[in-house]
Amino acid sequence: MHAMKAVRRHARYSLEEYLHLEEYSNVKHEYVDGWIIAMAGGTPEHGAMAARIIAHLVVQLSGRPCNVYTSDVRVRVAATGLDTYPDVSIVCGEERRDLEDKNALTNPVALVEVLSESTKEYDRGEKLEHYKQIPSLRDVLLLSHREPLVERWQREASGSWGLEVAHRGDTLRLDSIGCTLVVDDIYRDPLEKH
Repeated sequence: MHAMKAVRRHARYSLEEYLHLEEYSNVKHEYVDGWIIAMAGGTPEHGAMAARIIAHLVVQLSGRPCNVYTSDVRVRVAATGLDTYPDVSIVCGEERRDLEDKNALTNPVALVEVLSESTKEYDRGEKLEHYKQIPSLRDVLLLSHREPLVERWQREASGSWGLEVAHRGDTLRLDSIGCTLVVDDIYRDPLEKH
């Protein structure tokens, strides 16, 4: 998501302490394994790319029982205890929330992260491994911040995860939500002079 700074103290925090902090904070935080990590704001390019993918998904999912959520919505990975704010979350069918964290979704079908220089290793590594523990999750899209490049991690029927990489000129089919994404459309900046 965004650049991160740990608010690590000598003692770990409980989920209840984290939720109290989030309720009154004007800054978003991730929570994992007792640590609270502040999420810094993103760049205009990051925000515009997230908005473009949301726009494409909302149009395609119109009339279907699916919701597309912005990075204002928290997702909880029950198996690992991660609470985080993906750039885009999609839930189809019944929306489920965590029993302890009523503002956190637990059943996204697809998640999107726009990578940044400061978070790309975390998003591709540790955070992706957390995401893979969500039973409902079928697709994770990681969008490069530097070039037209989308990494699509898809849960196979066997339960293992496969990687598909799409570049300029490619189209991705997200069977989990019945949508297609054209890489060039996601990366086309209407304010850029051609």
